[in-house]
Formats: sequence, structure tokens, C-alpha cells
Amino acid sequence: MTLQQLMYFVAVVNVRSFTRAADQVGVAQPTLSRALRSLEDELGAPLLNRGSVVTLTPAGDAVLPLARRMLADSDMVRATVAEMVGLRSGRVRVGATPSLCIGVLSDVLRVFHSRHPEIAVELAEDGSQPLVTALVRNELDVALVIVPPDGVDPALHTAPLLRERLSVASPRARRPLSPRGSMTVAELAKHDLVMVRKGYDLREVTLRAYAVAGVTPRIAVEGGQMDAVLRMVEAGTGVAVVPDLVFTGRPRLRRTVLNPALHRTVALARRADIAPTPAVTAFADTLLEHMSDGTLRDATTDVQVLHRHRSGRELLG
Repeated sequence: MTLQQLMYFVAVVNVRSFTRAADQVGVAQPTLSRALRSLEDELGAPLLNRGSVVTLTPAGDAVLPLARRMLADSDMVRATVAEMVGLRSGRVRVGATPSLCIGVLSDVLRVFHSRHPEIAVELAEDGSQPLVTALVRNELDVALVIVPPDGVDPALHTAPLLRERLSVASPRARRPLSPRGSMTVAELAKHDLVMVRKGYDLREVTLRAYAVAGVTPRIAVEGGQMDAVLRMVEAGTGVAVVPDLVFTGRPRLRRTVLNPALHRTVALARRADIAPTPAVTAFADTLLEHMSDGTLRDATTDVQVLHRHRSGRELLG
């Protein structure tokens, strides 16, 4: 049984004539008649009484409302997909670390919403490790994640976007941490440290740097989200190792670079086995546009744009 057969059946019922029904649906009458005979053979009962005036059999009377409902559902499916393709409906589930929500996504999502107000956006703000787990579980469509030294989960497709320096944040109201404007991890170990909670790659990178330098961190407070960490630094609770992006728009913070430098790579990730929807592709287009306009290149920070993609489709792979 096909939707085409049901369409022919409903057309005949509507006009009570095989000839007029065939004209209405744009096929030859023999073609329509053969299709209906095939439908009746498959169902095991005649649906129509073929006389001077076509009428319904009891079986046809029972099938008619079901056929109309199936055709209506088919039309609804086509309309829904057409709206999604035309970006008149749909959703994007986006994830990012707090620093990237502040430094990148806030402007991207503002522009995306202004262009596609009918697209629902769901934002998940978390550490990179939980975001990767959410992607693998198909709880997110895309996420800005940090690429760890051993790579991301093989179930994901990733496209590197940024290479960002990690620096030390301290309160501008207090003396500089170093007259040179830079410091070693060994020098950093002499200061109280405010540390983000577990699940953030930033935490692992920081602790690894201390271990490589052979020193132990003096942790004053740990367990906060990025915004809480920055507020505690501004209040003078301690210093923190943070991505350079967070210094933009934070005049109460002083940036001191680490020597040797610490960097992290930010990538856009998605499930490799799930094709991106038109709405997700449009989001990637907006993201690329934002990264290409120079907004992220601040003289006070060290952020390199890595992407070489011209469109969101290329970026998503």
C-alpha cells in the first residue's frame, strides 16, 4: 500500500468518477484503475462499487477516514521538513565552556537569533568533558570544546577554531604579580590560587603545569564556575589561570603571561554519525562570520583564529 494509491482512492471518492479523478491527479485512467485494483487485492476486499456512479463498499467506507488521515499526515511531514530546510522552524542545541560563552557565543547567538528568530536555541554551559559526554549521548547538536592532549572522543567530528593563550588573572587594584609582565609557574606557586571545578580541561592543564614545574599549588578556593572564579580574583581572594578571552571587558583584572606559555585549542564538535540540520549549519555560518570579523583579535590578548573554512557546511564536515 502506497500513499499514491491512497491519493487515487480519495480522489475517486471525492468526484465519484474514475475519469474525472484521473484528470484531477494528472494520470491516465488505466493507470489509476490498475493502482486501485492493486490496492484492493492487497487489502483483500473491494473498496469501490464500479457503476455509473462510483460508491463506497463497506470496506471502502472504513478505509476512507484512515486514508485521509494518512495523506494529511504526509502533507504535514512535507511542510515540517520544508520549514526546517527554509529555517522557519527547528532548534539548535549548543554547548560551550563558560569562558567561550562569554567571549564567543554571546555575540554569535545574538546575531543568529536576529536572523533566525523562529529557530529555538538551547544553550548548555559546562566544562569541556561533560560537553563531550553530552554530544556522544546526542543531548547536544554542536559544542565548543577544548581539545585535550590525547584528542577528543573518536565518535565526534571536530574542527579546530581557536588557539588561545592561558594567562594569570590578578586584581588590577593590587600590585602587579611581576614587574616583567610575565612569570613562571614556579613564581605563580607563591600566590594563592582560585581554581575552577572538576570537569574543566583548564583545571587539568593548570595542575599539569604545576606538576611539570615540580611545585604544588596553594589553592585558596576551588570548585567554582568561570564567572565565580573571575569575581573572586577581582575581590582579591587569589589569582587564577584563565583563557585570554575572558580579559576582554574585564577592566578590574590584570593579565600576566606565563613563561613558558600555556595554550589550548578550541574546536567545534558534533556527533560524526549524525548529519547536521540546516539550523545547525546556519549556526556554524554565523560562528565563522563572527570569528572572521576580527572581534576576537584584541591587542591585550593572544587568540589565534585557526579555521580555514568558508562556510558552516565545510566546517561541520
